[in-house]
Amino acid sequence: MFKFFLGWVDSWSLNNASRLKEGSGAHINKDTKIQWVRILPFILLHLACFAVFWVGISWFAVIFMLTFYLVRMFAITAFFHRYLSHKTFQTSRPIQFIFLLIGTMSAQRGPLWWAAHHRYHHRFTDTAQDPHSSTHGFWYSHIGWVLNEQNVSTRKDVIKDWLKFPEIVWLDRFSLPVVLITAFIIYLLGEWLAVSHPGSGTSGPQLLVWGFVISTVLLIHATLCINSLAHLYGSRDFDTPDNSRNNLFLSILTLGEGWHNNHHYYAGSARQGFFWWQIDMTYYGLKLMSWCGLVWGIKHVPPRIYAACKKTKHILKINPVKIQSKESS
Repeated sequence: MFKFFLGWVDSWSLNNASRLKEGSGAHINKDTKIQWVRILPFILLHLACFAVFWVGISWFAVIFMLTFYLVRMFAITAFFHRYLSHKTFQTSRPIQFIFLLIGTMSAQRGPLWWAAHHRYHHRFTDTAQDPHSSTHGFWYSHIGWVLNEQNVSTRKDVIKDWLKFPEIVWLDRFSLPVVLITAFIIYLLGEWLAVSHPGSGTSGPQLLVWGFVISTVLLIHATLCINSLAHLYGSRDFDTPDNSRNNLFLSILTLGEGWHNNHHYYAGSARQGFFWWQIDMTYYGLKLMSWCGLVWGIKHVPPRIYAACKKTKHILKINPVKIQSKESS
């Protein structure tokens, strides 16, 4: 029993990697065996959303909810995804830790767990070996894969390049305590505001529900929509062997991750909205950080990638000189 509860505190203490074949995706397959007890915190988080009917609402709580959503979404998209998973830019060790810590507050398990599963996704996209293949149906690709037994552990064989950082390993092992501490701090902030700034109209329970619970649930499902909806709805500007789509609505929700077909065609760029009209707030944020010297070595989209785009090919037939001049710039 102690070992079981230890698995909630330290995710590496109950590692099922011994039954996984290291370095291969052959073991990945659709697994419908849900770990109901282990995912109890995940279930309680969703049920806690109904507490909104008891805690009420205030402008401060709603603004805090949206702000905390955006800050953590940027940490997920820029640092969990474009940095850890694909190494599309460089940064210092302190900035690396700060944003991975913020990302860990998102309750999407640890940064190494996140990056490892995403690397498997790219290696075996929409095949039986893909952890959240769209071929298994919407609900499985959206949430079912997160709840099953075989995807509980961090697949260390594909993130060996990050295991040299003990602070990242620590975040990955103790991601749940980080989330719980975050929730407690938000509750304390609400209680402090209720006494010191009653004009804010908030309280500990209200800020906890809006600022943490609802914000986190929205954040989780917006991120998961890239695994599910972004493989079902949208345009396909590039010919890829998978079902990835470009979706403007999802791009707005996820700060640029919705340009998923672009990303699956060329994952080596920090920019996923390849064209100026494709809004990519994460990329804009990274550019701003680069001007401040916080990140550097941002990898861009090569001209050859634009040439492969269906829309570009169509425009080239009309005005080849104009397109070529844009690519050279």
